[in-house]
Amino acid sequence: MKKILITGAGSGLGRALALRYAKAGGEICVCDVNKEGGDETVQLINNLGGSAFFLDCDITKQWDVDKLSIALAERWGALDMLINNAGVATAGQLEYESMEQWQWVLEINLLGHVRMTKAMLPLLRKSQSAQKDIVNIASQAGITAAPGMGSYCVSKAAMVSLSETSHLELAPEGIHVSAVCPAFFDTNLNKSLRTGDEKMKSVVDKMIKKSGISADSIADKVYAGVNARKFMILTHKQGIKAYRMKRFLPIERYLAMIKKRTAKFVKPTT
Repeated sequence: MKKILITGAGSGLGRALALRYAKAGGEICVCDVNKEGGDETVQLINNLGGSAFFLDCDITKQWDVDKLSIALAERWGALDMLINNAGVATAGQLEYESMEQWQWVLEINLLGHVRMTKAMLPLLRKSQSAQKDIVNIASQAGITAAPGMGSYCVSKAAMVSLSETSHLELAPEGIHVSAVCPAFFDTNLNKSLRTGDEKMKSVVDKMIKKSGISADSIADKVYAGVNARKFMILTHKQGIKAYRMKRFLPIERYLAMIKKRTAKFVKPTT
């Protein structure tokens, strides 16, 4: 039975991933700051005949992360898979986003997962599994940025870069690192959205509602991509198309095209 730790597993994609991996026979440590949501995820897994337990952890606090690693070392002795999923959303043009908002999103979406990865590496190294994994949930926003979401895009681009660096560093030890980059899908990320721009809040809400893609379908694609030992896991057809255009078109042409498509999202400075 694979031992799997998932952050932010009390709701949304984290919960969907917990259910998907439990269905595949994994024992899941449901990690979240929200005990009520975490307990609900555990109950859902137990109802399906799976195995799970909840441990609370605030990934922005080093002592919480250390406490979690000690608890898992005592319970499991080793870790087979770490899924860095916990995340928050921000929106707003550069001049309208406060430094506090930048610090908040980077502390959670980037540094929280740096803490988690560093703390869990000793346990991953003790794993006897044929497949040892770190799965970082980044975002389409981290590879094809859009205006009005600067701090969020930067936090997720940093997660992609962190994933690539750790993929190269840990490969000799048999630890595979993946970066998952989903676009908008039906989730509760907008509930954590911080922005002073009501227009961008409306845009994000609209994009989530009209996506027509469930968290469960994203979880299935993550599961398949990780098993196939992919590094970059893109979950949306339009996202794959956008990523390819950015890679293969001259950058000036690509940016001109994106500026035209996103002009309505940019608020002119008065």
